[in-house]
Amino acid sequence: MPPYDTKTRILDGAEKLFAREGFHNTSLRAITSLAEANLASVNYHFGSKDALLQAVIERRLLPLNQIRETKIREVLARASEENTPPTADSLLCAFIEPTLEFSNSSPGAKDFISLVGRSLSDPDETVRNCFLTLVLPTFQLLFKGLCDALPQLSPTILLTRLQFIMGTMSHVMCMGTLSALNNPALPPPLDQNTLIQQLLKYALAGLEAPE
Repeated sequence: MPPYDTKTRILDGAEKLFAREGFHNTSLRAITSLAEANLASVNYHFGSKDALLQAVIERRLLPLNQIRETKIREVLARASEENTPPTADSLLCAFIEPTLEFSNSSPGAKDFISLVGRSLSDPDETVRNCFLTLVLPTFQLLFKGLCDALPQLSPTILLTRLQFIMGTMSHVMCMGTLSALNNPALPPPLDQNTLIQQLLKYALAGLEAPE
């Protein structure tokens, strides 16, 4: 594929404007203007605004899902070979580590994070439903592994705590794109590796707590 073809420019422009203005507040004309393309090219490559949104989310999320699922399956395979349950910390690491590392994976990753963060609080469900539908298989794989790792917890409690972890992880990623807390009166932010380790410790303690 050419290094920066029309389709890529449209995806980049849509990602940026959806993140900053919202899906419904962004017109196709604004996207094509930013992408230096025409409306016909949007119809040619995507067919509709909803299909463009799907493509924007798939472009970032599907490769990330593949990385996370591969790591989770590796944890499950090792546990099976050793004839032991998988450990919750290994499963959480397999999910959380690549998710936080994604923040620095490309210049557009921060716009994508903003888009997802915005969708989680937006009354309109269009972007949120698209995102959740695509992430569901990975989430189900993680949840099933954690059920095996923590059989002492009821599935309902485990699912609720896992939702807490997802909310915390989303907050950490979205706050990482802001500068409001970079204040001389506060401690400096953690480096990426330390941040991941601290989040894992925090998440594991809450996940494994007695009911």
